[in-house]
Amino acid sequence: MNHKNNHRTGGEILIDALRINGVDRAFCVPGESYLAALDALHDAKEDIELIVCRQEGGATYMAEAYGKLTGKPGIAFVTRGPGATNASVGVHTAFQDSTPMILFIGQVASDQVEREAFQEVDYRRMFGQMAKWVVQIDDVARIPELVSQAFHRAVNGRPGPVVVALPEDMLTDHASVADVPAHKKIEISAGTEQLQDLTELLQQAERPVVMLGGSGWDKQAVADIEAFCTSNNLPVATSFRCQDLFNNALSNYAGELGTSASPKLIQSIKDSDLLLVIGARIGEMTSAGYTMVNIPVPDQKLIHVHSGAEELGRVYYPTLPINATMVAFAKQLRALGKIGTDKWASWTAELNKNYNDNLQHAPIPGNVQMGAIMQWMRANLPEDTIMTTGAGNYTAWPHRFYQYKTFRTQLGATNGSMGYGVPAAIAAKLTERDRTVIAFAGDGCFLMNGQELATAMQYDARVVFIVVNNGMYGTIRMHQERTYPGRVSGTALANPDFAALAQAYGLHGEVVANTDEFAPAFERSVASGKPALIEIRIDQEAITPKMSLSAMREQALAAQKS
Repeated sequence: MNHKNNHRTGGEILIDALRINGVDRAFCVPGESYLAALDALHDAKEDIELIVCRQEGGATYMAEAYGKLTGKPGIAFVTRGPGATNASVGVHTAFQDSTPMILFIGQVASDQVEREAFQEVDYRRMFGQMAKWVVQIDDVARIPELVSQAFHRAVNGRPGPVVVALPEDMLTDHASVADVPAHKKIEISAGTEQLQDLTELLQQAERPVVMLGGSGWDKQAVADIEAFCTSNNLPVATSFRCQDLFNNALSNYAGELGTSASPKLIQSIKDSDLLLVIGARIGEMTSAGYTMVNIPVPDQKLIHVHSGAEELGRVYYPTLPINATMVAFAKQLRALGKIGTDKWASWTAELNKNYNDNLQHAPIPGNVQMGAIMQWMRANLPEDTIMTTGAGNYTAWPHRFYQYKTFRTQLGATNGSMGYGVPAAIAAKLTERDRTVIAFAGDGCFLMNGQELATAMQYDARVVFIVVNNGMYGTIRMHQERTYPGRVSGTALANPDFAALAQAYGLHGEVVANTDEFAPAFERSVASGKPALIEIRIDQEAITPKMSLSAMREQALAAQKS
């Protein structure tokens, strides 16, 4: 496609650039500031499906989830000012999760800049620390150049979000300009000497642990890593909300390093003598608050592989830093074949046993046993089911007690953003129509983006939304009871009847108040032929899988007295 001699509006040039770069879906809340782009999308509707959302935060969450799921930049369009500020939550998520995404924002006309015109914001300053790059396209003739740069920046190095501001007069201006071919993903390989050093360090290790995380993976890269780690019987842990990078059912899986990490796994990392970290940044959530690995020089030898050179040595001094992308490095690692001996067998078996022991669940207060529900889901859901979560104590259930066996079956915001699960699940279902998609949300988490149920109905996204309702902001209440026991402030919630709310939107709705009600409710939901919501009413005392609210309060009071 080359329109060099075709006089087009900025909106038309922009949408042609998206088509060239393989965009097949965009998420938006419409605004008058980018009407010319919306008009061009009307002519491109056979190529680009436009999903209209109910709030800009929902739109950018959907774009971020699409980017996570596909590896292609998720695309969102929002209007200026309030639209952009609402959208910022998805940009922050994409940045901390290293997800490729491009957010297009309508902007005031060029002759109104710096007047504090209606809804005017300087997006370079607003998104400066929150995005990989922020650009405003002031010249219509530069759209192909700058959009191409936006795609290249979003996917290469450490992937992330790019923000592009579009002055409304620029979008209606005309130009005759050539299009730029589709962007290219750059794969970076490890050097021969680095692979030799890696081999030697592994062979010398007595208690190695592989840690997988980050973005930039694909199905083949996951298969390559799995082949290398299983052939060498290496224990594998995954970073926070990256559990689907390794089959959790394999005998060398050690568990997740995150909010639901087993204390034994954390201790095993401390006891290890070599960490092979591939893709993960070893951030706060993955490192148990930066306590698991010493800063700046770890006690363990550290081989750190990351696609962003700036991440190597950023917090932890690496014995061997390798700047490489996941796809290229995983292929190289698989080619190394069997390099170890059987000396790791007992170490790996011990870590795997600890993981399997951590799957066991004790009874919790109340009539609903979430552990039994998760056990049913492990046994009955298809292996390629996509599970999404927002943030809250309820996430311990799908994190700790569900097993992710294939790539891209888990979508969660590693920046701990509430409200993510509902829109992420909608984007996932629109992208993978034939797969089962389940959104886990707490009551507080759900209502941050519950209005996107309307989007699910509009586009027939047959997600099963599960709302774990305990009538409070559970995570904050947990910390409150630990620090200020018995002094409840700002954490109690008065909730609607979630099943009735879902029915008002046109969904199938169910209420589960006892454990044995879940399985038939789930089966009815799937059979309903439309999006469905299951409200699980859980006892407030069941604050975590391991401890009741009262026991936590009593423990904190006893600690204060002592």
